[in-house]
Amino acid sequence: MCNCQRDPSKDPATENEKVNNLREEIIKRLEQTVESDQFLREEPMKKHITFRVGGPAACFLTPSTKEQIREILHICQEEKTPYFILGNGSNLLVSDQGFDGVVLQVYKNMNQVTVEGEHLRVQAGALLSATARKALEAGLTGMEFAAGIPGTMGGAAVMNAGAYGGEMKDILESVTVLTPEGEQKELKNEELQLGYRTSVVKEKGYIVLEAVLSLKKGDPEAIKSRMDELKEQRVTKQPLEYPSAGSTFKRPEGYFAGKLIQDAGLRGYQVGGAQVSEKHCGFVINKENATAKDVVDLIHDVQRIVYEKFQVQLETEVKFLGEF
Repeated sequence: MCNCQRDPSKDPATENEKVNNLREEIIKRLEQTVESDQFLREEPMKKHITFRVGGPAACFLTPSTKEQIREILHICQEEKTPYFILGNGSNLLVSDQGFDGVVLQVYKNMNQVTVEGEHLRVQAGALLSATARKALEAGLTGMEFAAGIPGTMGGAAVMNAGAYGGEMKDILESVTVLTPEGEQKELKNEELQLGYRTSVVKEKGYIVLEAVLSLKKGDPEAIKSRMDELKEQRVTKQPLEYPSAGSTFKRPEGYFAGKLIQDAGLRGYQVGGAQVSEKHCGFVINKENATAKDVVDLIHDVQRIVYEKFQVQLETEVKFLGEF
């Protein structure tokens, strides 16, 4: 977004006209990169993120090929237009004002999962739950921990998603990415620099196109039993009945975020329609028509109070899009 100052010597009407013409020119170029049903203007982002809050994206595209993605990136860079790559929006908070740029959602049109022996080739938009089911059908073990993570393969590779003792770094063999310059690369596991909720993909701003997972042959009944066990734990312990972005804070070294928040007396703490879950204090939930501002204000309050009481700085696991 441009923080420009207008030259008072110029006519305001002419200035606005030029800006609008430029915007329309960019929009028309982007519109030509995809099919008509893959392009939306002023699309409410609350429809596309699990928190169910947030204003509109100026342009919302759902490309289905890497060629389309490459062309969209080229236009955005040439026109100095901000862009954001979206999966299924499970780890994202969009501001109430929205995003004055381009959102590329790879979730719906790039979600194929192919079994290749003891490997799965997974497009970036495939849900982890669907990928885990495919592994189960093929009698492949190693993916059970991720069956309930509400994200896509692209996001999981970027953030090294993990749960219940497992992480993506345990099963990722390679990831194919597109660089901001439009170059396609294949990165092996050791090149991905996978750490706690980070990777070289995140640091370099690469776009995940697909990943190859290395699994092992297993007993389908044992695999399903483990998936059912973890599902039961999630349903029992997590506030899945409310919109949220999952675990809100990263795990501080030597501590658990949820325990710190609970010990700070913040269970059920509420700002507007946003609340620290009474079921699991590590989750901030949209309890009743929260705004993005409600959520952010609550997060800041939690960070401040926990720091005052325990001198531990909580970092958010949730990503933010737009201006707050």
